[in-house]
Amino acid sequence: MDSAGCLSAIVSAGGTYSSNLDDNQLIRAAQQGDALAFEQLVRKYDRAVLRIAVHLSGSQEDGQDIYQEAFLRAYVNLQRFRFECSFYTWIYRIVTNLCLDYLRKKRLRGRDSVMAISPDGEEQELVERMPDRRPSASPEHNFAGRILREHIVRALGTLSPRERMVFELKHYHGLRLKTVAGILSTTEGTVKSTLFRATHKLRLQLSPVR
Repeated sequence: MDSAGCLSAIVSAGGTYSSNLDDNQLIRAAQQGDALAFEQLVRKYDRAVLRIAVHLSGSQEDGQDIYQEAFLRAYVNLQRFRFECSFYTWIYRIVTNLCLDYLRKKRLRGRDSVMAISPDGEEQELVERMPDRRPSASPEHNFAGRILREHIVRALGTLSPRERMVFELKHYHGLRLKTVAGILSTTEGTVKSTLFRATHKLRLQLSPVR
């Protein structure tokens, strides 16, 4: 059975828990073998985990695989959860680590991501996902905007996987640096330094097109 099938089997029992139960109560129940408790945790965080997996991977298909693998790993390793952080931080740590591995392998293959996911779930060129639809927008303006977005995509491709991860978690997902540090199992100071390097690299890459 593949990871998608495994996860489906894990949460196939159906039913829900009271919304009054917090994550720690659900985790303790799941650690005691209660599949419904783990299903409730999946339902609570599945959209956020899928969104970050798809966005960071740049692929709907690969993002789905990463999402499935993240929750499968969470299920397999749930007995090791020691309540030293929130379940939110823990599951984000798992999915971002999987995304980091994905980006590193992708970089080794020399494939820069230029894909994005449209609102209807379809893959499309990243440089085309933000068209200027204003009535006053001229073809020349749209072309210039597309060229700029293409430069941004290429600039992001020059970042290391960890730099890109920090930059996107902060600026695209709106997470606080303290939260990013917890997810990446590092200090807030290290995250700030990584973000500074990423921002500096992007500014250098984009300075000729300003």
